[in-house]
Formats: sequence, structure tokens, C-alpha cells
Amino acid sequence: MINFKSSILYSITFIFLLSIISVTLAFLFLIKYDKEKYTAELNAKYSVIATTTLRYMRNMASVQQMEEIVKNYQMEEVIEEPLKSYILKNGEILEYIQSDIGNAAIIAYKKDNYLSIIPAGYDAMLLKDQEYKPYKYDVMNIICTFVILIILAAYVLTIRKIRPLKKLKKQIDKFAMGNFDTPKPYSGTDEISEVANAFYESVNHIKKLNHSRQLFLRNIMHELKTPITKGRITAEMLQENEKKKQRIIAAFERLEATINEFASIERITSGTELTNIGTYRLIDIFDEAIDLAMIERDNIYFHISKDLQLNVDFKLFSLAVKNMIDNAIKYSPDKSVTIIVNEDNIKFVNIGDPLTKSFGYYLTPFTQGGNKTKGLGLGLYIVDNIIKAHKIKFTYQHKNGENIFSFENIGALIAVKT
Repeated sequence: MINFKSSILYSITFIFLLSIISVTLAFLFLIKYDKEKYTAELNAKYSVIATTTLRYMRNMASVQQMEEIVKNYQMEEVIEEPLKSYILKNGEILEYIQSDIGNAAIIAYKKDNYLSIIPAGYDAMLLKDQEYKPYKYDVMNIICTFVILIILAAYVLTIRKIRPLKKLKKQIDKFAMGNFDTPKPYSGTDEISEVANAFYESVNHIKKLNHSRQLFLRNIMHELKTPITKGRITAEMLQENEKKKQRIIAAFERLEATINEFASIERITSGTELTNIGTYRLIDIFDEAIDLAMIERDNIYFHISKDLQLNVDFKLFSLAVKNMIDNAIKYSPDKSVTIIVNEDNIKFVNIGDPLTKSFGYYLTPFTQGGNKTKGLGLGLYIVDNIIKAHKIKFTYQHKNGENIFSFENIGALIAVKT
């Protein structure tokens, strides 16, 4: 299962969300800065007007200076006494302007700005700013909205471009589970479509190779079984030399066992899931394994703490146990094996020298111990694949002159504990 926080979709969404937040904060800061600048310009303007007016009223400025101020800044005096008094009383004072020759106040009333000038010892004068316009947010809002819409459009286009990745991932998962049925290639020409098409071609090629391999193995096994069966029947009919007869029969049995091993390899390495899982007593599995190994029970010593029942593929798990018994007896000086069973593991113990190479080396096909005449070296390879298919562990250790092979974590396979 994919961690959402580590997915490409999450990363892209986070990046675009961060971009939108950054753009929004940048515009808010810009609006705040622009508004403060606009307010500062108005305050500077009103300060100049108030100072000049106060100086004129105290005969410290000429009429020409006063007329120039009024003309340049389009200030109109409010003369109507009721309106003037009402504005002075109910208007919102934005800022005070103080000086040695009098005071002034910037007043906001009904979306207009007024300048109240109060010279020391004189009545207040109220001037209306004719050119004042409230600060407009519209332009900034339009630009910010336009930029955010562009980012959202880019996000949608990006998500649409990477959407096939999710579908491709599902196809890869199915392929990993052994499902070779993939849809037709994508029709796009972008890089993702090219990857998907390359995957489709690879799956088809692997499907053909796998089919050819299965057909080849099955045909060989089918063609070999007939002469082996005929040869064994013929050998049974020989009466002259019993020893030679048994040798011939043993050779045919070995050939048949080899073919069965190839069949098991083909099954467990084909990439398909186990389909014949059932609940079986471990004792019955041991009995089947001993019958397959065709050895005397006197050579096997059991130490079983409990009669367990396992959820396994009976034939494959029996084959794994058979190979372990067969391997232990072949490479043990006393030709015996001890099987120790508890709820955690199944151990196969035999007296012998430690493995001369790493355990992993013996889990590859066609590798053997010291005696190259005892088989094709497929035993442990088959066991390892069967154990992996059952999702448990296969381990090895050498201790006190004994080789100990173990099926670990069998608790995950236990159906009933008695």
C-alpha cells in the first residue's frame, strides 16, 4: 500500500497549494504596503494644506500661497453651518495634525475626506477634498484572482498528465501477481504514455516467453514419462538377475522423481499464488513425505510437542518435508534425521559437517554438497521456493556437530492448536 504522504500526487498538490498560499500572502502584503503608501501620501498632502492654511490665517502666508494650495489640491471650504457642525461631530477622525500655530484633523465622512483646521484663537475651518477617492482593492483582487486561476489550471493539467501513472501502477501490481492480461497501449505521445507502452510491450514479450517455457517443460515431461513407464514395466519383467533388475528400476524411479521435481519447479516458480491451500494434520504431511522419499521409518526420529494442523498446500509442503528428510539422510554419516516440532518451527537435524559455502549458495538450482552423484541439486532450491510461497522462513545453522535446517514462523500456518 502506498503512503499517501510519499506519493507524487501529494507532492504536487502540496507544491501547488504552497504556491497559492504564497501568492495570496504576497498580494495581501502588497495591498497593505500600497494602502499604507497611499495613506501616507494623503497625510502628507493634508499636512501641507493644514500648515499653509494655519500660516495664512495667522498672516504668516500670502494670499497667493493660499490660492495656489487650494488650486493644486482641489480643497473646497464647507460653509453651511449645519452640515459643517454635523460633520465635525459625527465624522470619523483618522489622524490629528498638531503644530505651534494651531491643530488640524483628518475626518472621514460618507466616503469623503475632510480637513478640519483649528487655528489658536479662531473658529474651526472645514475643507472638503474634492479629488479624494477611496482606496481601490478591485485591481489588486482581479490580478490576484487571475494568478490563482492560472496556478489552478496548471495544477489540473498536471494531475491529468500524471493520472495514467495510477493506472499503470495497478497494472504493474497485477503483473507482479502473475496476471499477464494488460490493456491496450496509451494513445498519448508524452513520456508517461511511452513508459506505459514500453511496459505493455515488455509484458507481452514476457508472456510469450513464459508460455513457451511452460509448453517446453510440459512437453518434455510428457514425452519422457511414456518411455520411463515402459522401461520400468520391462524391468519388472526381468527375472535373470534380481540385483540388476533393482538397479534398473531404481534408475527409472530416479528419472521419474526428477521429472516430478521439474514439475514442482515449474509450478512454484511460475509466479502464481498457491491455490490448493487446505487444513491438514502435520502427522499426515510427514506420512506423505516419507512415502515420497521411499525410505525406512526407522531412520527418522520424531520429537513432536503437539499434534498441529496447518493451512498449507498439501502436495507442495509434503514435497518440501520429503526433500529435507532425503537431504538429511543422504548427507548424514549415520543415515538418520531427527525432526523436532513445536508451535514456532519445524527442525530437521542430522549429524554432519557444516556447509562449506553460504546457505544462500545451496538455495540456487543445480548446486550440491560434496557428493555430485546424489542428485541434481534441486532439493533445497525447491524447499526454499515452497517455503517462500507459504510466507514463512527457511533457515540453517550448524551447532554441536549437527546441521539444523528449520522452517520458522510456522505459527502463521497453524489452523487449530490442540
